[in-house]
Amino acid sequence: MSSETFTTAIFLITAIVAAAILVNAFFPVIYSATSTFTESSQNTDERLRTDIKIVNAHTVSNGDSKIWIKNIGSTRIADTEISSSDIYFGIPTDFTYMVYTTEEAPPKGQWTFTIREDAGTPNEYWDSGETLEITLKGDDSQLSIGNYAYFQFVVPNGVSVSTQYTVS
Repeated sequence: MSSETFTTAIFLITAIVAAAILVNAFFPVIYSATSTFTESSQNTDERLRTDIKIVNAHTVSNGDSKIWIKNIGSTRIADTEISSSDIYFGIPTDFTYMVYTTEEAPPKGQWTFTIREDAGTPNEYWDSGETLEITLKGDDSQLSIGNYAYFQFVVPNGVSVSTQYTVS
């Protein structure tokens, strides 16, 4: 009888040790997977709540352009995210990547921005309902009157908006 008790105790201790080893082996994997799913879910939520719309675009034949984009989503976008956004501009068959600058009158191939209707005092965010005014200088040799201009704006989280319009 004591041998049966002893055998049962050994099996019980072995089962507890095996369960502890199993938990220690799988807990980091489960924690890592949970962290990945949480981050992915947050990124998707941010993209879903980000929505922008081009309300007007104007380019003259010398390449000077102004584009107005409205933030119609529920996410506010920081100035630093705007300045690290991607802009592609040119004619539909030959457009180029534009570089951000802080100059008021950007040189050829560069762009800058101003947030219009900044509610009250500037808060370094493009809030919902506010309009972003982008000023850029394109290649004037391609942008003649009557040609189409192509513009695409991509925020860092991947949300993009694009348009084609006639140069005047």
